[in-house]
Amino acid sequence: MDHFQSKFVEEATELIVDLEQALLNLESNQNDKESIGLVFRVMHTLKGNSSMFGFDKIGEFTHHLETIYDFVRQGKMKLTDEIFNVTLKSVDHLSALLNDINLTDPVNKDNHVSITQQVLNIINLIGHNDLNTSSDFSGNDDDSYGLFEEASTYHIFFKPKENIFSNGTNPLFLIDELHGLGQVKAYPNLSSLPGLQQINISSSYIYWDIFLSTYKNANDISDVFIFVEDDCDLVITKLIEKNLFFNESFFQRIESLLKEKININLIDIQQIVLNTIDNTNDQVVFENVKEEKLLNVNSQTKEIRDIKDSSISSIRVSSFKIDEMMNLVSELVTSQARLSLLVEHYNIPELMAIAENMQKLSRQLRDNAFSISLIPLQSIVTRFQRLVRDLSHELKKDIEFITEGTETELDKTIIENLTDPIMHILRNSLDHGIEDAEVRTKTGKPAKGKIILSAFYSGAYVYIEVKDDGAGINPEIIREKAISKGLIAADASLTQKEIFDLVFQPGFSTAKVVTDVSGRGVGMDVVRRKISDIRGEVEIDSKIGHGTTITIKLPLTLSIIDGLLVLINDTYFILQLAAVKKIYSITHKEVQKAQRNMIILDGESIPFYYLRDEFEMGGTPFDVEQVIVVMYQDSPVGLIIDKVVGEYQAVIKPLGKHYKNQDMISGASILGDGTIALVTDTNKIIKKCSRE
Repeated sequence: MDHFQSKFVEEATELIVDLEQALLNLESNQNDKESIGLVFRVMHTLKGNSSMFGFDKIGEFTHHLETIYDFVRQGKMKLTDEIFNVTLKSVDHLSALLNDINLTDPVNKDNHVSITQQVLNIINLIGHNDLNTSSDFSGNDDDSYGLFEEASTYHIFFKPKENIFSNGTNPLFLIDELHGLGQVKAYPNLSSLPGLQQINISSSYIYWDIFLSTYKNANDISDVFIFVEDDCDLVITKLIEKNLFFNESFFQRIESLLKEKININLIDIQQIVLNTIDNTNDQVVFENVKEEKLLNVNSQTKEIRDIKDSSISSIRVSSFKIDEMMNLVSELVTSQARLSLLVEHYNIPELMAIAENMQKLSRQLRDNAFSISLIPLQSIVTRFQRLVRDLSHELKKDIEFITEGTETELDKTIIENLTDPIMHILRNSLDHGIEDAEVRTKTGKPAKGKIILSAFYSGAYVYIEVKDDGAGINPEIIREKAISKGLIAADASLTQKEIFDLVFQPGFSTAKVVTDVSGRGVGMDVVRRKISDIRGEVEIDSKIGHGTTITIKLPLTLSIIDGLLVLINDTYFILQLAAVKKIYSITHKEVQKAQRNMIILDGESIPFYYLRDEFEMGGTPFDVEQVIVVMYQDSPVGLIIDKVVGEYQAVIKPLGKHYKNQDMISGASILGDGTIALVTDTNKIIKKCSRE
C-alpha cells in the first residue's frame, strides 16, 4: 500500500465513523432532511475518494448504498428498520474492506456477496436495477433524481488549467460532486488535446460544458469548485427557471450543435433555449452568475484561506509523532530537574535565574504537549451508541441512550484502553439492568429504559459514569452468592460498598440465566483489572428498583504527573500531588503510642499506615516523621513517611514485566541526579493495608 493509499485509509476510517454516527442520529429522527443529506454526502465522498485511490470494491459498494439514500432524499423510498440494519452492516463491511481491498479473507468475500445482494434487494423494491449504473461524464446520464419541472437549469463552463493535477485534484470528481446537487449532463471538449507524442500524462487538456438542473442556488454550485478557483476557468450561467431535463429536444439540439462545431459558446446555448421554449410562458433568465459570483467566490476563497491560516493547529498529525514528542518532552523534564539540582548545589544566582526560567518553560511545554495528546471521549462514543442500538434490538428492549460531557478529553492511551470496559458495563446494563417493558410498566416505570453515559472533570481526574434506571442490584443476593462461593464468612460484617465490590471478584455472577450477551461470570473482574492498568478505579452504587451507577475514576495522563517526592529510609517515593490534602509533622514516639492505627490530627481521629513497615524497609526511623493525609473513599487516611522532599514533576516509566505485579507501585521516575524514585498508587496501598 503506497503513501497515498495509506492516507486514504486514514481519512476513510474517519468518514466511516462519521457515517455510522450520522446513521444513528438519523434513526432517532428519520424526518431530519439535514441528516439524510449528511448520510448521502458522506457516502458520495467515500465513493469518489475510494475510486480515485484504487479501492474499487469500496467505490462500487458505496455507490449502491448511495442510491438507496438518494431515493430517500427524493422521497421515493421511506426509511425502514431493514434499511438501517442493512446500512449499519454495510458500515461494518466497509471497515473490513479497508483492510482487505482484494477480498482475500473468505469471510469478507462471503459478506461482500451477501450484503451487496441485500442492498440491491432494497433498491429493487422500487423497480430500479442499480447493478449496472455508474456515474457518466459523457452526456449519457439518465439522472433519475426526481426533480420537478420547477428546478432551475444552469450552464457551467469548466476548463481546468493544465497543472490542476499537481494539487491532487481530479476534475472528474468535481463533476461527480455536482450529481449531489441535481441532474447533470457533462459534454467533454477534446479540441485542445495534443497529438499522442506531445501528451504529458500529468497535464489536463479537456474542458467541459455542463448542464445542471437543481433546486440549489449559484452559491452552492460555486462551492463545488471553490478550492480550485485559481486552477480553472469557470463560468456559471443561469439559463432558465425550469428543468430542461424534461425537454428532450433541448439536449438533442445541443448534441447536434456539438457535432457541427468544435466549440459552442453561450450565445449558441441561449439561442437553443429560446427556440426550445418558444411559445411558452417560461421565464428565460440568461443570468451570468459568474460575473457577480467572481467577487463572492474570491471573497469566500479569501475567507477560507483566512480560516485555514487561523486553523493551522487542526492539521492531521500521526499518533507516532505525538508519542515521540511526548517522549522527548519527558526526557527534557528529566534533564531540567537534573539542571535544577546542579544549580542548587553550586548556588550561583545567575544560573539559578536561568534554571527557574527553564523550569517554567519546560512546564509550559509539557502542558502544551500533554494537551495535544488528549482526545475527546466523543471519539469512541459512536461504538457505544451502536452497541446499545444493536443489543436493544436483539433483546427486544426499548432503550434511550443519553451521552453527556463527551467533549471531556483524556490521554490517547487511556481512551484506547477504555473502550472494552465500558462496552462490558453497557452489556450488563442492557441485559440484566434494564427490565423488559412489561415488567417496567407493572412497577410504574416508563416502558422505555434509560442509560446515561456521562463524563466530567474533578481536580486532576476524570470521572465517567454509566447509569441505568433498571432493577438495581440486590446486596443480599450478592452476599449470599459470596458466602456460597467461600469469598466471605457467613458472619462477616460488610458495608454496602464492600458488598458491591464483591462483584469484581473473578467468576462472580448473580445472573440467573446465562445469555449470549452476559452472565457467565467473566467480565467485571476484567473490567476492574483493565481500569487498574491505566491507574483508574471503578466502583458500583445501586438501589433496588431504581437502577445502578458504575463510576470510573481516571487520571488525565499516564506519562507525566505533578508529584510529591518523599523519602523512606534511603529510598525515594513519589505520591500524586492531587491526592494529597494535608501534611503534618509527628514524632516517632507518638506513632508508637498510637492504638489501633489511629492518630488524632486537628482534633479528628483518622486511620494511618506506617509505610516503612508496609514496604518492609529496614533502617532507623527518624525522630520526627511526617503524616501525609490523602482521601480514600471520601475519608481521610494518613500515610507516615520519614521526610517530604518537595514537589516534583515526575516522568513515569513502566517497571517492566518482572515487576508488573507490584500492586502498590505503578511506575518509576528518574530524578535529576540519576536516582530512581518509585511512583506509588496510594489507593492500592490503603486497600492492601486495610485488608491485612
